[in-house]
Formats: sequence, C-alpha cells, structure tokens
Amino acid sequence: MAQTHLLGLLSDFGLRDGYVGVMKAVMLSIAPDARLVDISHEIAPQDIEGGAWTLGMAWRSFPVGSVLLCVVDPGVGSARRAVALVAHGRVFVGPDNGLFTYPLDDDGSGEDAAPRCVSLDDPRYHLPTPSATFHGRDIFAPCAAHLASGTPLAELGSVVDPATLVRLPIALRPRREGDVWVARVAHVDHFGNLITNIGAELTRRALAHPLAHISLAQREISARASHFAAGPQGEPLFLQDSSGALAIAVRDGSAAQTLGAQRGDEVMVRGLADAEDAC
Repeated sequence: MAQTHLLGLLSDFGLRDGYVGVMKAVMLSIAPDARLVDISHEIAPQDIEGGAWTLGMAWRSFPVGSVLLCVVDPGVGSARRAVALVAHGRVFVGPDNGLFTYPLDDDGSGEDAAPRCVSLDDPRYHLPTPSATFHGRDIFAPCAAHLASGTPLAELGSVVDPATLVRLPIALRPRREGDVWVARVAHVDHFGNLITNIGAELTRRALAHPLAHISLAQREISARASHFAAGPQGEPLFLQDSSGALAIAVRDGSAAQTLGAQRGDEVMVRGLADAEDAC
C-alpha cells in the first residue's frame, strides 16, 4: 500500500466544542507531517447511518494509502469493538457499529480489495489511561496517526475476521418487483435533495427512457434534468447526482420539504419494463 500522510476526519462532534481540535492535536503530536482533511463534523448526533452514508460518498476521493478516522460512536465505552480496517487500499479507523458499511460492501476492484481488519486492543498505541467516554481522542486518533506514520496494521491489535464486522442495511440495492424497481431514500442533504440508493446504471436508464417516472410520497415525478437549473421552477424532478445515484430535487427549493419526505422513505421507479437487472 502506497504511503501517504493524508488523514480524513469524520465525526458527529460539531465544531462548537473542542473535541475535534483535541483529536487533531493528538494526531499531529504523533504524526506531525500528516495532512488533515475534514470530511464532516456535522453528522447528526449518534446518527451512525448518516455517518456511514457520508463516508460512503467520500472515501473514493481519498488516494490509496489514506487513513480515514470516523467517530460516530454512541456505544463508546461499551462492548462494541474499536477497529482498524484496510479496504480498497485505504485504512478506516473507528467503532465497529456499521460506519464502514459502504466500503465493505463495495465490490469494485482495487488494491487491498479483500478487507483486512484488527481490533485496536494493543494499549501501546493508545493514550495513557483512556477515558470511557472519549475513545476518539484516546484510542482512535492515536491509532490513526500511527497508521498514517507507517505503523503496520498488524501491530495495533489482534486479527478480526472482516465478515464479522457490523453492516447496516442501508447499502442494500433496490429490488425488482415485476415492472417496478423498489428503492429508498438513503440520504437527505443540506439542500433538501433526496438521494436514493439507486445506482448509476439504473439512473442513466431512467433518465434516458421517456416513460420512466418516480413515485414518492404519493407523488408521481416524471420531470428530469441534467442539472438543477435545467428543471421546472419549484417542481420535483429527478437527476443523477455527483455520486452517480438517482436524486430527487426541486429547483431553488427543498425536495424534502416539498414532498414531506425523509430518509428511509420508499421510492419506486416505473416505466422501465425493458430494463435488465441493474442498479
């Protein structure tokens, strides 16, 4: 795995308190040459699913060799495992609670595509006397910094079978029921766009097929666009978002508010009777 000093940070800590700054100070004291990149610290408190989705959209943008420190950890201090995972050439550090669902379920090829994992149970790589309520500072941050500095994964703890890691159901693909594809809203972004779990291939087919339309919240959506400003003013439309997924948006507005929709709501794609099984 190519060595780099790029460290990505994801948490639900917010920026009002000093938690993020303290973690950064710990990492830089161990790996002073590291470059820190904030993915987000505005994940809703204890929102593991939201953190997993954000990481799922971000991790491919980091070069092979990067270390991604992810702390959305409502089970801190409990029996949940603290882990470091190598997948697709990147290293993921954080609690074993489903945060790493998307990279674990990604079947793309690449360096270290077969995951390797350890439990962070070697106290030599922790801060002295770790707190039961701040493993981000005392366990995850120092372990991530050691990894970014070149410490081999195997030195940080005992081997864990990646198949035993917690996975959330959020990465499940849409299912086909007759002529209808049944999916769900996977994420509601800052602008109120509804990003579904419908992947790039099925999205492209839906956009190209004149009879395709979306059903959500008892509304039928047939308008589509190549970008936000191309759609009808104030009306729901569907398009392909930057991640490749099918998204439902409202030009100069919020689709979530307009449709009264939220994460987890069912989305149905109709009018693709000739589409093969691809999502």
